[in-house]
Amino acid sequence: MIFPNLLIISGTGNKSGKTSVACRIIEQFRQLKVVGIKITPHFHETTDGLVTIVEEKGYSVFEETNRDILKDSSRMLQAGAARVFFAKVNDNTLTDAFTEIMEHVSCNTPVVCESPALRNYIEPGLFLIMISKNDNKQKEIGHYLRLPHIKFNLDYLSGNEALPLSFGNGKWICWHYGC
Repeated sequence: MIFPNLLIISGTGNKSGKTSVACRIIEQFRQLKVVGIKITPHFHETTDGLVTIVEEKGYSVFEETNRDILKDSSRMLQAGAARVFFAKVNDNTLTDAFTEIMEHVSCNTPVVCESPALRNYIEPGLFLIMISKNDNKQKEIGHYLRLPHIKFNLDYLSGNEALPLSFGNGKWICWHYGC
């Protein structure tokens, strides 16, 4: 399945900057009413502000409404996302949850999704891999490096310059020479 309006963010581990770059992109393109998505394989307790969209065997999908806490999905709202969806999934239900979310999103709406595993099933308009020296719990990402992707370093985000991305005609574009 191909989703040109989808930008998937992966990383080399925890604290690699996935949520930071998602928020930066959302803020840069907030006038386009970007939709944020956070998908996790961790079935931790649901927090205040999550409105249930669907709960099925193996996955749950929520819409985040709480801007006032430090969760990744809340940070996306704080950055200016028009809507943010949060999903808890098993590996075999990831595409089911994603399909459910995309039923609530127009095909011309820019979508920024933090879900490394989604790239195993979906062809996005852009696939970003965050690289950082500060990585905790290093993840094996070799198989992702064989796929078309763009690498960003967390240290690059420290500046205020715009990221070399644009969105037009329903798809994400990277206009930097390294993309």
